[in-house]
Amino acid sequence: MAFKRISDLGDLTGKTAVVRVDINVPMAGGEVADDTRLQAVKPTVDAVAAAGGRAVLLAHFGRPKGQMVPEMSLKAVVPALARVLGRSVGFAELGDALPTGDVVLMENTRFQPGEEKNDPALAQQFAALGDVYINDAFSCAHRAHASTEAIAHLLPSAAGETMAAELEALEQALGNPQKPVAAVVGGAKVSSKLTVLENLVEKVDHLIIGGGMANTFLYAQGHSVGASLCEKDLKGTALAIMDKAATTGCTVHLPSDVVVAREFKAHAPSENKAADAVLGGEMILDAGIDTVAELAAVLKASKTLVWNGPMGAFEMEPFDMATVALAQAAAKLTDAGALLSVAGGGDTVAALAHAGVKDSFTHVSTAGGAFLEWMEGKTLPGVAALG
Repeated sequence: MAFKRISDLGDLTGKTAVVRVDINVPMAGGEVADDTRLQAVKPTVDAVAAAGGRAVLLAHFGRPKGQMVPEMSLKAVVPALARVLGRSVGFAELGDALPTGDVVLMENTRFQPGEEKNDPALAQQFAALGDVYINDAFSCAHRAHASTEAIAHLLPSAAGETMAAELEALEQALGNPQKPVAAVVGGAKVSSKLTVLENLVEKVDHLIIGGGMANTFLYAQGHSVGASLCEKDLKGTALAIMDKAATTGCTVHLPSDVVVAREFKAHAPSENKAADAVLGGEMILDAGIDTVAELAAVLKASKTLVWNGPMGAFEMEPFDMATVALAQAAAKLTDAGALLSVAGGGDTVAALAHAGVKDSFTHVSTAGGAFLEWMEGKTLPGVAALG
């Protein structure tokens, strides 16, 4: 994928860069509760400063739907942002004269009715804030909004440092990967990741299906899944995906054994059994021990891994076993330089953190919808506009 970087914008001395960032951070008692997204802004602000420019930041916060909602004002984020950046941060509303200082944070873009409509007039107002445009918000790149898409056509544009790192990691994972490529796709429902599965069987060598999704595939193969979560109406769809995989040379891996329980709660009495031996009243809550060993061998034979979704009900012990064990196996291979591993999605990030390996993967994307649409093979408007 072709995109320009900040260095391609040249000397920014005396110029202002309008930078779209994602600082939609959690708040508690009026304070920023987790500054991870603020930390992600720093490399780009530093790069702009190193090139001689200053940054005016555009960002959304919550879902005010084009209305001014005081509790969704970005003003509360300014002190924490200044601390993380190590720079003075001014604050302004659209239409105000910009304050002096290293960095200016503009008020919530979604207070503007035209933001989510990709309104050209609003994009012109945003563009008037500076001389160049930088998009550093990959998590918003799947949305064609005034601050992510329309503005990119009005100013010389580039990807920010965090966005560029994300795009390079994704290119290595699916765009131009080292083969064999393995993908782990887990989660509750096939219906929520149908397009992902259909795209991946054309691109990867090994498709590992876990979580509640695997139950639908096991059912499609004629196995009893007892009282497990299962989309039985998607039996035909599951079979069609497996048929498609057979024609593309993609091996689909389903659990050969599973962990079952009769109650959906932590530490419920459980049993590890063959996937074709599930009884009525039993719920499949995790992949089994033999499955983990088989899948670890698949990862060992692979060069690239894309991961989205857990292998089981990882929030509850002991049904986190397969997710934790497989994540640790992937991390060990990554640390040894034998595997390039890219993961993304909310549940996935939480699962990898739970397994203690979040920092061992090559790249972990905090983007939810954008990461999923990338896995679906869709064009992301915010990225395409930078081409």
